[in-house]
Amino acid sequence: MIIIILLLFGAGICLLLYMLHEAFLNHVVEHDFCFPDFPESFGKLTIFFISDIHRRTISDKIINMVKGRADLVVIGGDLMEKGVPFKRVKTNLCKLQQIGPVYFVWGNNDYEINYHKLVKMMAELKIKILSNSAVTFKSKKGEKLFLLGVDDLGQERDRLDWALKETDYDGFKILISHYPAITEKVLPEHKISLVLSGHTHGGQIHILGYSLQKRGGVKQLANTTLLISNGYGTTAIPLRLGAPSECHLVSLSRG
Repeated sequence: MIIIILLLFGAGICLLLYMLHEAFLNHVVEHDFCFPDFPESFGKLTIFFISDIHRRTISDKIINMVKGRADLVVIGGDLMEKGVPFKRVKTNLCKLQQIGPVYFVWGNNDYEINYHKLVKMMAELKIKILSNSAVTFKSKKGEKLFLLGVDDLGQERDRLDWALKETDYDGFKILISHYPAITEKVLPEHKISLVLSGHTHGGQIHILGYSLQKRGGVKQLANTTLLISNGYGTTAIPLRLGAPSECHLVSLSRG
């Protein structure tokens, strides 16, 4: 009986260590997307996408893996949560700026803190907040690419229509939303080719393969392509099982 108890205890410790390992991985998933309407004059555009950082400090390993390979950085919400010191947030933002220009959309946990202070910090660091707005990239040939971002859908702060007003019909569009459910509001006439999102943590912990949320990944929907990230950090407890921590290197080209 004692041997069985010791074996169960050992198995529990091993499982706990494995869950900690999955929660603190520094894994970059690479995606190559080809779109027939991607503006050819842009060649290839590469985005470093990271979502749901929460309480983690971004590892230098991640920065060194991605530096020199991405044109810009997108934070998909939940940069922080209640109890996270602003000093750590600033450290993370400065690290991401080593990769390229940084763009941010709001997540639900970002509103748990003094978000006015976060806005001020981002303004000082020259980080662009995409809050129901869009930024335009124009090639030398005059072709346009739009990066759109919506505010937190969970609190009904999102206004995709406002962001779309800052774009042209014919430009290539990438939409950033913390919530994947924004795709329910994407219509064919919006011509949004790609949506980058997080929020779900990929379920974070799967028991016997099951969780309240599905694992992150790429989905081809009727009106767009959707990437859902498992996220970089965790919520509630710093453990993962079956949905390891991840961030993304997303390359887009014509094809």
